[in-house]
Amino acid sequence: MASKTKSSGGGLGELIKTIVYALLLAGLIRTIIFQPFWIPTGSMKPTLLIGDFLFVNKFAYGYSAYSCPGYRDFNLCAFAEGSDKRLLESMPERGDVVVFRHPVSGQDYIKRLIGLPGDTIEVRNGQVILNGETVSQELAAPFVEIKELQGPARSLPQCTENVGLGGRCEKEQFVETLPNGVAHATLSFGTTTGDNSGPFTVPDRQFFFMGDNRDNSLDSRFARPRGVGFVPMENLIGRADRVIFSSAGKSILFFWTWRSDRFFKAIE
Repeated sequence: MASKTKSSGGGLGELIKTIVYALLLAGLIRTIIFQPFWIPTGSMKPTLLIGDFLFVNKFAYGYSAYSCPGYRDFNLCAFAEGSDKRLLESMPERGDVVVFRHPVSGQDYIKRLIGLPGDTIEVRNGQVILNGETVSQELAAPFVEIKELQGPARSLPQCTENVGLGGRCEKEQFVETLPNGVAHATLSFGTTTGDNSGPFTVPDRQFFFMGDNRDNSLDSRFARPRGVGFVPMENLIGRADRVIFSSAGKSILFFWTWRSDRFFKAIE
């Protein structure tokens, strides 16, 4: 009987240690390497859909005060607070899809990096002009989705034509190729204020971001606090490389609404 009691106690102790170690490891991974991110809006369609779940590579650009979880309440990266420098700093590349902290609201945003420090960006009739050169934009097949309530926010997609619920919602789709060869899809459903904006000259150690869903994105074309404005280097959290899974329903827990074609899908 004594032997059994000792064995049972040892088993429980090992289980508790295993759970503690697993939690510590998960916390370490989240702090240093990856951060989970869920897409709540359609500003990055068609690259990212509402309900996409991904991990952000925090190692890609190094670490700042915004790189650690719990920044507002307890700063685990206090070594970098008040500095625009990053530990193990690496500069992002044009075309990267980046998660960053909004300089005013403190919310996490995800957009595509279009302008680097020193660049001049204009948008004319929906086309990006980068350092005086029009960025290549080719018309592709329309982007089509069903007009229905999407995600927990139950938002409706915007369409080129006025269609009712359950109807075929279309938007113009283009393939935009940046000067470094990064090609990605963009959407347009008409003429909006963001289609003619700038010029903007990007300050040192700051960046200019745009959503791929160009007519439905509050980004660097719009001044803060409503928009994003220029984003400082210190506010970058990491690079989004791959969708892990995607849910088309109201909750990511509704596994029957997961999109089978988006498991481990590379982000381009």
